[in-house]
Amino acid sequence: MSEGPQYGPNKALSHDPPDERDLKLNELLLAELKSQKNFESAEDGKKRADVLRKLHALTKQLVQVVGKAKKLPAAILDEAGGRVFTYGSYSLGVYGPGSDIDTLVVAPKHVSRDDFFQYFPDLLRKAVPAEEITELVAVQDASVPIIKIELSGISIDLIFCSLQVASVPPTLSLKSNDLLRGLNETDLRCINGTRVTDKILDSVPQSKPFRLALRAIKLWAQRRAIYGNVVGFPGGVAYAMMVAKICQLYPKAAAPKIVGRFFWLMAQWHWPQPLRLAAREDAPLQLREWDPETSFHDRKHLMPIITPAYPSMNSTHNIGPSTFQVIKKELRRGQQITDAICGAGPQTWKDLFQKHTFFTEDYKHYLSVVSASSSKSAQQAWSGLCLARLRRLIIGIEELQGSVELAHPFNKGFDRVHEYTTDEEKNKILQGNLDYQVKETQTTDIAADMTAKADADVSFKDAAASTAEGTPAATNDSGDGTNGAATPETTDAGKQRIYTTTYYVGIGLKPDAKSLDISYAIQAYKNIVTSSDLHDQSVHSIRVIHARNYDLPADVFAEGELRPTRVKKQKPAAKRTVSAAGLDSKQETANGAKRPRSSNGATTNGTAPVVKGVAT
Repeated sequence: MSEGPQYGPNKALSHDPPDERDLKLNELLLAELKSQKNFESAEDGKKRADVLRKLHALTKQLVQVVGKAKKLPAAILDEAGGRVFTYGSYSLGVYGPGSDIDTLVVAPKHVSRDDFFQYFPDLLRKAVPAEEITELVAVQDASVPIIKIELSGISIDLIFCSLQVASVPPTLSLKSNDLLRGLNETDLRCINGTRVTDKILDSVPQSKPFRLALRAIKLWAQRRAIYGNVVGFPGGVAYAMMVAKICQLYPKAAAPKIVGRFFWLMAQWHWPQPLRLAAREDAPLQLREWDPETSFHDRKHLMPIITPAYPSMNSTHNIGPSTFQVIKKELRRGQQITDAICGAGPQTWKDLFQKHTFFTEDYKHYLSVVSASSSKSAQQAWSGLCLARLRRLIIGIEELQGSVELAHPFNKGFDRVHEYTTDEEKNKILQGNLDYQVKETQTTDIAADMTAKADADVSFKDAAASTAEGTPAATNDSGDGTNGAATPETTDAGKQRIYTTTYYVGIGLKPDAKSLDISYAIQAYKNIVTSSDLHDQSVHSIRVIHARNYDLPADVFAEGELRPTRVKKQKPAAKRTVSAAGLDSKQETANGAKRPRSSNGATTNGTAPVVKGVAT
């Protein structure tokens, strides 16, 4: 192994440059990613840049408007500035068609968070034609307060930080730890995304192979449905840090080798040994950091991937026993495929990106978590809350230590719209019936879900309460501030409309399982979401329903996928009658007794377990 400089806290495993085979594989990987439409067109890239310029101008205008309202001297306002930063996939350079832009508005100290939420939406409406704004929703009380905007067809997640400085010049960098002084916990969470992204980019030896490899890993994770922090999988930042670690260990490698080594190393990593891109800094401020030596909750983390910016935190604190099993299984699959690709085997990059088999093959039993509301705006907030708390259901099932081997949440929700006339029809809808559905099902990208994303971001609070109890508050385009909860929708035909979002959990049973009793976990989850201030019994509903794989709705399957079918059991051979056996009536009663059955009529010693605690 040739010697060279060290990147990160560990010595490189190889400084070898790519060979001819690596370069050929690089061409094939790039071609496959292009065929998968993983890259955005130059025209759409220009549109993103134009949107960011508008946001930057609005930020400077916000600083001026607030300053004048507070009667600050003109000399101070002339230097006040204001700036927009990006973070996440856009800043890392791995965004694709339809990706949102994670954006941070940074203002000087005279602009508060309340000022931002009060003034910015109106400034945007006045500056941009109404037809260019197709979404404008605020979640002010979440862990990371956010404004969700769709502007000129570009989705933007806008967060805010007020620095304890009088001026935010256009040359300001957020890398200095001194800028953290005086910030409250919310501001620290908001500024953290940009600081972490900058540190990741600074930590990799070569940006081009890093970006290509990260595109491949993100696409793999999305296709295999193991992407999304809120439900217990790594998110985009965690995957970026994992790929960056491989780049540090193979600093001259091309993207295909980085991808192959990613699966090899992550599959055999000695978790919970933390993955770090940089040595821990000396703490310049008294801020809580991830520290398993002093924190009981940090010691419980299964797959810690530690952010490189101060204060360092675990980006994967939501990973639990079930999702950890799923991740390890997928890493082993990825390793087998990439070993074959790099070894001139029969498999190709396309095989790596094959779609998951969550609904088609993986489980026989599922839970459908059906959240419902009587208006679209109410459902947007309610479904986000139910999703943000979904991990509590998973934890509850895992802690029962009964017949369940794992509880695997799917990383997308299914949005449906229904119309009904009678209470009976409404109840069927709330139970997951699709007979009254009137619009095509849309899937919700959980990784980009506004409410859940805000609640699931890396927190500086104790990891035991890693999901904040923020209450989402929607703001519609008219600016009336209502969340629509008190306005049920009625069609012209006099029918009532109801909106549902369903999240699915695959249940893996232990081989010797005879019954499935998860009633306590389900009731605890329902209590958590219905005890929220957001919940209105006349508007919202939450139900958890058990389904066998052959009873799953058709719209969870893609065109061409084979749906599971019910296996017909062979009828047992006809038994001899009592008279043919020569038995008397007493013997007939004793020997002809039926197998004991449970209270719901299901046999207790057959292959189909008794299901308790869920609607079936």
